[in-house]
Amino acid sequence: MTGHSLRPMGTRKRKEGNSMVFVVSANGTPLMPTSPYRARKLLKKGRAKIYQYHPFTIQDTDREDGEVQKIEYCTDVGYLHVGISVKSEKHEYLGLQADLLPDETERHNARRKYRRTRRNRKCYMKPRFNNRKREKGWLAPSIRHKVEAQLLLLSKILAVCPVVSVWLEMGKFDTQLLKALLRGEKPPEGAEYQQGERYGIETLREAVFTRDRHTCVFCGRGIKDHAILHVHHVGYWKKDRSNRLANLATCCEQCHTPANHQPDGILYGRNPNFPSLAPATYMSMIRWQMLAMVKEMHDNVHITYGTRTKIERKKRHLKKTHINDAYCIGEFRPKHRTPDVYIEKKRRNDRILQKFYDAVYIDRRDGKEKSGKELFNGRISRNHKKDSENLHPYRQKKIKKGHLSIRKSRTQLKPGSVVLYKNERKIVHGTHTRYYKPKRSPVPVKRINVQFTEPASDGQKSADLTNCTVIGQEFIRGWKQVIV
Repeated sequence: MTGHSLRPMGTRKRKEGNSMVFVVSANGTPLMPTSPYRARKLLKKGRAKIYQYHPFTIQDTDREDGEVQKIEYCTDVGYLHVGISVKSEKHEYLGLQADLLPDETERHNARRKYRRTRRNRKCYMKPRFNNRKREKGWLAPSIRHKVEAQLLLLSKILAVCPVVSVWLEMGKFDTQLLKALLRGEKPPEGAEYQQGERYGIETLREAVFTRDRHTCVFCGRGIKDHAILHVHHVGYWKKDRSNRLANLATCCEQCHTPANHQPDGILYGRNPNFPSLAPATYMSMIRWQMLAMVKEMHDNVHITYGTRTKIERKKRHLKKTHINDAYCIGEFRPKHRTPDVYIEKKRRNDRILQKFYDAVYIDRRDGKEKSGKELFNGRISRNHKKDSENLHPYRQKKIKKGHLSIRKSRTQLKPGSVVLYKNERKIVHGTHTRYYKPKRSPVPVKRINVQFTEPASDGQKSADLTNCTVIGQEFIRGWKQVIV
């Protein structure tokens, strides 16, 4: 067939444009979604008004009720990526992929560290770790956030769309079987499920050394060579500091140095033996709790599994994406599909009040600029000195002085606000406050510098607030649309 491109079976070629527009009646009852063209006509004639922007919804001021069709909400529940498809028998009204926060665990760990340091500085501060009781169904904060984010997306659709059924794809994983398959071993049977990796070994440290035969996996030195062995987190460079056995390796004292942890070191860039099973563990933890929460929001809830979705996707020759997986869930397979929409979760506020900017030096070895952390003198408080770790003598010339930046006030502009700079609408990325002293004035003057998300036509990435006109102050929303 010359002149015609092959496309997935059962679907029509998508047209570029926006998704369908949701509609509610005059009393707030959800009606059938409409096209953007018809929504513009209703708004222009005054027969409708904007109800909300996310998702974009109009309110029909002439109707209080109307006939609705069967619409189902199908979602591919995920650890980092969530696929959503809202569809009826003939039309797909929304195809969405939502990306959740990938680094929330690290932020919780940093918050815990700062709190512990702050409480240790105060006198007579009693510890409060052993007088708490976890409620039934307790989830870790990072896990609970992922569940609540997906429930929030569901609640927003239920408020503006007449959904009659909710479909959830929830996996059921055997983590021990997955580990055996990844290693090429025999699948566990019977009592082997109770005999894990640390069976018969008391501590995790001993298990790592026993597995590696008390030998450094990086240079081959062992206890026969009088090597001092350490337990090393292999995926530290990508913030994977989990204590699973696959992420730990035996490392001697000559390899386990701060210099080797840097980007040009022998420890940097290595990956664990097999990937993390955190998504599978996450699904096993939240499966039934999330189902109970969804049933409180809607009466008609169904569960499906990835095997059925895979069969349906291959039957229709669809590409493996989270949106296509959500499309293959449920009962309806409409021919008319909407363009894919991609959003990602954003932090609502930056609560960091103090930041440290390290000094910059010239490295006399290669003449490149490096931070003080890269050229430091090693650990000072130890029972034996290691001159090989002292990189302080390689500091040649200080290019930039280290300093602390402390936020003491707030400005009227937030990230996401809109300003007018030389007749151009620019989105604010952030602001910086500077004080300078005029020649004939003893009082310092405050200047606010506005940073843009994209450079202006004249190449400026920032400008003084006096040269900008504030158009709109916008609160940071929880989600941001991404252009793919």
